[in-house]
Amino acid sequence: MTLTTSLIEEIKTLILLSREQAIRAVDQTRVLMYWNIGKRIFEEEQAGKKRADYGSYLIKSLSEALQPEFGSGFSIRQLERYRQFYRMFPIASALRAQFSWTHYKLLISIEKKDKREYYQLEASSNNWTARQLERQINSQLYERLLLSNDKESVIAVARGEKTPSNPTEIIKDPMVLEFLSLKHEDVYYEKDLESVLITHLQDFLLELGNGFSFLARQKRIHIGGDEYFVDLVFYNRLLQSFVLFEIKTHKLTHQDIGQLQMYVNYYDRLEKQDFENPTVGVLLCADKNDAMVKITLPENNKSIVASKYQLYLPSEQQLLDELKNELGKF
Repeated sequence: MTLTTSLIEEIKTLILLSREQAIRAVDQTRVLMYWNIGKRIFEEEQAGKKRADYGSYLIKSLSEALQPEFGSGFSIRQLERYRQFYRMFPIASALRAQFSWTHYKLLISIEKKDKREYYQLEASSNNWTARQLERQINSQLYERLLLSNDKESVIAVARGEKTPSNPTEIIKDPMVLEFLSLKHEDVYYEKDLESVLITHLQDFLLELGNGFSFLARQKRIHIGGDEYFVDLVFYNRLLQSFVLFEIKTHKLTHQDIGQLQMYVNYYDRLEKQDFENPTVGVLLCADKNDAMVKITLPENNKSIVASKYQLYLPSEQQLLDELKNELGKF
């Protein structure tokens, strides 16, 4: 008698799920243990607050007592981190079950409260893994959104207090495509960039952000007997609209904007349902002249967005400098 393939696969699935649940349970217990340790250190420290150096003495003494028996997880640096963990997340019931200790280590490394809250909310609502959270922090997602939005708006959207009404509240500029592993000096055509984006679609969707679903690549449309092809077609459930991407590996021209406007008009007139919002067009380009884009488009434009892509992770200073430049224009 031979075992059926379906039975073997079913048992394998049960084993893997059980392992995953066990790992998650262990990590949740560890998170709570670190929180309680941080709480006790903080309370003890406050009790001795008349001595300015008591906190340092307390952690150093605890480390010397615990580390020989329990290992490097109780070094001075780690104990300070547990104390910081409690101070930043003082309510145990507010700790999120889907967050591992790695999630919390990343979050407590963010000093600015608004920035930390943003990443916490986004990681929770989008069920980011710790690696995905780390990638979003390293790509300066929060700062990139601030380039075209105010801080209050960014946080309100993350909290679910506000539904995005303008594409710039979701679509980032620049977009960071470091996951493609392309070098800046490499020569590649638009079809090459399109192909590698599809190959890394999951990473691209993560970069695009909330609410995006992929619909089509090289979508054929007919206009007056002629055929045209839209590079990438997405739908965004928050904007409730189609989002069309045209990829340009050169500096953006007014002809590129006109081409995308034609595609947007086509979708608005022939594809969009009455309950849906106007179609959004995104020009993903290697370089752009912001003044040319603004002059080419109507002043009340909300349908076309030009976003420069870069193939490397930006430094925080780069984003801050760009943010200062944007603010200086007003």
